[in-house]
Amino acid sequence: MTQKNHTSRREFLRAAAAATASLALASPSLAQSPARVVVIGGGFGGASSARALRQLDPSLDVTLVTADRQYVACPFSNEVIAGDRAIEAQQFTYEKIAAGGIKLVAQMAQTIDPQARTIGLADGSTLRYDRLVLSPGIDLRFDALPGYDEAAASRMPHAWKAGEQTLLLRRQLEAMDDGGVVAIVVPATPFRCPPGPYERASLIAHYLKTRKPRSKLIILDSKDAFSKQRLFQAAWQELYPGLIEWVALSQGGKVTSVDPATNTLVTDFATHHVQVANVIPPQRAGRIAEIAGVTDKSGWCPINPVSLESTQVPNIHVIGDACIAGAMPKSAFSANAQAKTCAGAIVALLAGATPTSPKLINTCYSLVAPDYGISIAGVYQPRNGLFADIEGAGGTSPLDAPRDVRAREAIYARSWFETIGAEVFG
Repeated sequence: MTQKNHTSRREFLRAAAAATASLALASPSLAQSPARVVVIGGGFGGASSARALRQLDPSLDVTLVTADRQYVACPFSNEVIAGDRAIEAQQFTYEKIAAGGIKLVAQMAQTIDPQARTIGLADGSTLRYDRLVLSPGIDLRFDALPGYDEAAASRMPHAWKAGEQTLLLRRQLEAMDDGGVVAIVVPATPFRCPPGPYERASLIAHYLKTRKPRSKLIILDSKDAFSKQRLFQAAWQELYPGLIEWVALSQGGKVTSVDPATNTLVTDFATHHVQVANVIPPQRAGRIAEIAGVTDKSGWCPINPVSLESTQVPNIHVIGDACIAGAMPKSAFSANAQAKTCAGAIVALLAGATPTSPKLINTCYSLVAPDYGISIAGVYQPRNGLFADIEGAGGTSPLDAPRDVRAREAIYARSWFETIGAEVFG
């Protein structure tokens, strides 16, 4: 009995020694486990970020969380509305991103615990992260314009998130009478794609001119100035004289309420009854940003422009339309550029280094007609907690450029879309 106990003790000590040796061998492996970076949002910002992280450090454990299995791009969706482009040309999948070693989770992210660094998914599962990148895009503020809610969007489409709304607006244009009035309601800044409403007005005007020439388009604007304004207005005068009417804020352009039952738009100075009403409501950062606690009172997300890290919650970075980026506009190009900067900063931070101050570029093309393009470019760097213009860099298309230059810019615009689409989604 006594001998048996001694044997058991020896076995125990042997087993303990083996376990200790095993732990000793396992410790370096645990210490070398890859850092976990989770990216929420599968648009230009999120997909770019996931790919850039893996390219900069292939050892990273990168997960891309996106609720949809395909992405429908907003750039060039105005051509879909005008009937010059198929919606299929706007659609991208994530197969090539997953093939690059990025884990793809097709779930809606519902909760974020910054202290535990965990993300709760719609199916009840949990993801852990060392660094989190949020690229949630925008949410539409259906509480901001009296009369306009989610139900109203089925009568007065916003078409500001590409997909079914894009096609709905297109169908309404096709169904309207020749001689009808189309109205575009533009919110105050900030909103996604500052030149977008005016490109849309241009391409709808092209559609009306070629298909329903007795019709008219009115832009009811909550601003007195807009991006590429002189270029747009010169082109409207040249291409669509008398067809487009722009009503600025100071002229009573701000819409104060709508009635979707009668397609009525009310301003402080007039009531407009129109056949097609494209109402673009005010916006804010996507809902998950608020859940994470990275939004401020404006509804957008303040960031450190060097690292794109939230100034409100550590270890969470915000890129793309949702972040407050100063002079840098909310665009696909900006989101792509911010994603690369953010990825570099995260790799540096995970290595214990300090991110370097970046310089970022944004170029934005707009089509005024299918063969008539204009552009604006800017270069930005961090200053006083925001991205600021670098004076003397960038600029717009020449105001007096000949038509062959405009035609080439339209070609450049399509080439840009094909290039960035291939870079981001493969």
